Amino acid sequence: MDGRPSVAIIDTNTLAVIGLKQILQNIMPILTIDTFGSFAELQANDPEHYVHYFVSMNLLLENRSFFETKRSKSIVLTTSHNPNMNLSRFHCLCINVPEKELVRSLLMLEQHAHANGKNLPEMPKVLQSRILSDREIEVLSLIAQGKINKEIADQLNIGMTTVITHRKNIVDKLGMKSVSALTIYAVMHGYVDINKI
Repeated sequence: MDGRPSVAIIDTNTLAVIGLKQILQNIMPILTIDTFGSFAELQANDPEHYVHYFVSMNLLLENRSFFETKRSKSIVLTTSHNPNMNLSRFHCLCINVPEKELVRSLLMLEQHAHANGKNLPEMPKVLQSRILSDREIEVLSLIAQGKINKEIADQLNIGMTTVITHRKNIVDKLGMKSVSALTIYAVMHGYVDINKI
């Protein structure tokens, strides 16, 4: 153990696990994320040390007694916005939605459950440091709000080529290409209000 909080993803769907792990690592790089294709795999790997369990609906239902005692730490991965009433006491996350909506749901969970990160260990200095210029932060904020290059140029009174240059610099500095990853970065660093995405 290196002192970083650990999260378990338990799901038989390998693609879903890989995608969720990637998004969670973008949202909270401080996390150690372990993945399990079955409940038995989780049981064999000291399941009590995890701060959260992201668990598929079917695995939760098959192993309900385990997760019932860890209700506040368990997030049920559902494919419906209306999980059955038996799961109403669990946090549920609908994974059958567009990526932007899933990212927003995860960010909302993180901000509400962890007092905007106050309950988590401090981020390493390299992740805290300010990498972007003021103008790049303005551009990033607008990207996170779903604005296209022309809208960004108009709003900031700059040329399209300048916007494109800023976008390229942001991607190069952060090493993140997808709009979802940039949105996560912007929200986690306080550059954009989650209610604006």
